[in-house]
Amino acid sequence: MSGIERIEQVFRDLKRAESAAFMPYHAMGYPNRQASLEVIAALTEAGADLFEIGIPHSDPLADGPTIQSATYAALVGGTTVADCLQMVRELRAQGVGKPFCAMSYYNPILAYGEERFVADAAEAGIDGLIVPDLPPGESELLEPACRQAGLATIYLLAPTSTEERIQAVTRHATGFVYLVSVTGITGAREELPSDLLGFVKRVRRHTDLPLAVGFGISTGPQAAKVAEIVEGVIVGSALVKAAGSASGIAAVRTLAEELAVGSHTAVASDQKRQ
Repeated sequence: MSGIERIEQVFRDLKRAESAAFMPYHAMGYPNRQASLEVIAALTEAGADLFEIGIPHSDPLADGPTIQSATYAALVGGTTVADCLQMVRELRAQGVGKPFCAMSYYNPILAYGEERFVADAAEAGIDGLIVPDLPPGESELLEPACRQAGLATIYLLAPTSTEERIQAVTRHATGFVYLVSVTGITGAREELPSDLLGFVKRVRRHTDLPLAVGFGISTGPQAAKVAEIVEGVIVGSALVKAAGSASGIAAVRTLAEELAVGSHTAVASDQKRQ
């Protein structure tokens, strides 16, 4: 089964259960190498359905202070692209079977070599690729390599995306479409944007792919609200902050369990299509 097929299977299974996917992000190598492996294991046990595996980068343009600090710490600790792929291999060997989507900015992939990166990522156990600063119109090498390797190519849309941009992304995307809930950077927020439903409806007109919302989700109730309107709930900063706290893995597990319950709140699929 290819990476795309594994991702599709997750969403099919959850659709039958009338549930959304809980999709946590974690920066590999943070707070240190071993701890990052333990975080992924804890998230799996807490109910994660699909992961964003964050590859540290020195200039994470879309990320707020929490993830910026985490990826900087990972880089200072010596974490490289090759290290991240090796950690994925180790997680797979330990029995973590949920789909992994590598979240990387373009420069680390370019420095590694696009075709080499895709081949090594697929071999390591990566199922999809998210590159926030690479639009579909500029992925002439990366996207075909992903198709050949069976990896999903996941693109981002923002509330400010034009109809032309939505059409381009939905035409190229596989696996799911990543909806950025706000105009801005990642980070926990107290309230979800009031126009989120309208944004989701705009994108729905162009695709039948699952939609996943990220940026700003930090609590179970927020996850439940998002799960009412889309197929995936992406949480990053709140979990990364928990991983770096004094309670570490225990804090991650507690928060992840709350977020998983919220994400898995049963909502009929026809309601999501309204």
